[in-house]
Amino acid sequence: MSNLLERLRGRGWRMTAQRRVVAEVLDGEHIHLTADEVLARASARLPEISRATVYNTLGELVSLGEVMELPGDGRAKRYDPNAHRPHHHLVCSGCGAIRDVHPDGDPLAALPAAERFGFSVSAAEVTYRGLCPVCAAP
Repeated sequence: MSNLLERLRGRGWRMTAQRRVVAEVLDGEHIHLTADEVLARASARLPEISRATVYNTLGELVSLGEVMELPGDGRAKRYDPNAHRPHHHLVCSGCGAIRDVHPDGDPLAALPAAERFGFSVSAAEVTYRGLCPVCAAP
């Protein structure tokens, strides 16, 4: 689990019913929902929640560093609650499904000093692309 709710409570984040529902929808492993998917799931739990509240809450969670906003590569942005656990992403080029992966090794160590051009590199974002089993099936 991403422990998003626990982290937000620890920060003293004001937990309104609407914010709690958005956080509950996002909490878990391999969660990479679009804002519209968050809205649909949140509305199923709390029908009176508005689109603006969902979008504003997502923006606030990203600003707090509790949720990562992933570029959509031509699709809608997705939101990843596993902001505090280092990981990479495996993305299906067909349907856009995203899975968190934790390969061995340090991606920063894979960048030779000659290729750093004097940068003090502090992070690496690795995205593996391919076809998921459903899209790869004949």
